[in-house]
Amino acid sequence: MSPRDRAARARDETAAVVTGLGMTTALGGDVPSTWAALLDGACGVESLDFGAPDGPPQVYPAAPAAVDPGSELSPAKAAHCDRSAQFALVAAREALRDAGLEGASLAGGGSRVVVIVGVGLGGLISILEQNRRLETGGPGRVSPRAIPVMLPNHAAAEVGLMVGATAGVHTPVSACASGAEALAQALALIREDRADVVIAGGAEAGLHPLVFAGFARLRALSRRCDDPERASRPFDADRDGFVMGEGAGMLVVESAGHAAARGARVHGRLTGAGITNDSHHVAQPAPGGTGCAAAVTAALDDAGLFPEEVGHINAHATSTPVGDLSEAQALHTAFGKVLDDVAVSATKAALGHTLGAAGAIEAVTTVLALRDRTAPPTRSLERVDPAIDLNVVGRRPEPLPAGPLAAVSTSMGFGGHNVALAFTTVP
Repeated sequence: MSPRDRAARARDETAAVVTGLGMTTALGGDVPSTWAALLDGACGVESLDFGAPDGPPQVYPAAPAAVDPGSELSPAKAAHCDRSAQFALVAAREALRDAGLEGASLAGGGSRVVVIVGVGLGGLISILEQNRRLETGGPGRVSPRAIPVMLPNHAAAEVGLMVGATAGVHTPVSACASGAEALAQALALIREDRADVVIAGGAEAGLHPLVFAGFARLRALSRRCDDPERASRPFDADRDGFVMGEGAGMLVVESAGHAAARGARVHGRLTGAGITNDSHHVAQPAPGGTGCAAAVTAALDDAGLFPEEVGHINAHATSTPVGDLSEAQALHTAFGKVLDDVAVSATKAALGHTLGAAGAIEAVTTVLALRDRTAPPTRSLERVDPAIDLNVVGRRPEPLPAGPLAAVSTSMGFGGHNVALAFTTVP
């Protein structure tokens, strides 16, 4: 074998392939139930009261998880974990099972295993609960487990302990781009031959009165409480803000060589990632979406893709007036004229905005869209904002073309974070 052939073979073996998918959302407690409900046009949003116990009602549309994650774990494990970590464990366990790795001795099997779980708020629910105990009962009422469950790396640490991730456990915290950044890190580790298996994604549990009060003060939330299923309206001319959700998405990403050696089924390939920052404003995107556009272009370049090879985009699309317009401008900059032929989905219309988990959940649905050749619907869309001018998938799923196909998933977060991921079908 020539040196060039050996180099090509090495590149192929260190390509990143997706062999396992897991998620728990407002539409279902696993991938099959969530995906089926999403394609069927179901919605996980309802109106809930998030007012303080001694204050007036504060009713907002929200997307709580369809299945309580604690019910999927042993009582002892659930009691030791913040709700965000419970979500991560449930989704990671499903992803491992889907990859044929559940029950496998990853720690002692000779594979280099890494866990990366991105979060936005992390253990906020536990922090607030322990503070309540302190204020009402004194220091003796604070749990001895308070510190571990408060830390941002809590979810990643729990998943790492579950699989024996001795090659590394990491926690990117990049607001609503955290889950996507976890997958960008996974891609780098596989390419650099620093890991054989990476369990990567994001988790979030932030449905708390403080979070709703804070976002409400920013005027970022939809107040369509009388019609919650139509509250999240990404790219719609009448959108008025986003809807909070909770859950987790996790993917098993392996080197192609490792997956082939164990005969693993491959859902798709993670082929590129782009990470930028606006450096413009802590809570507003850069004018014209320049940072997001640069991230998308970087992801395509990293994947070796031309814009015309992309047939589907799973957009960040939170349903805020400013954010959706900025993202649309970014996509027009990155794709140009070919954007007219790209099916754009905005799945937060059904799932809500899961903050640090959003990029990972949307990565799962992007892989499913390519695998099943189906772009999921934007279930609340009535009229695309004329200023946005995108080919947004409406209330019914749309078929994607046969043959080699690529898709892009975008994420944007407070602090100016932008992450774009590129996926391709299996050759």
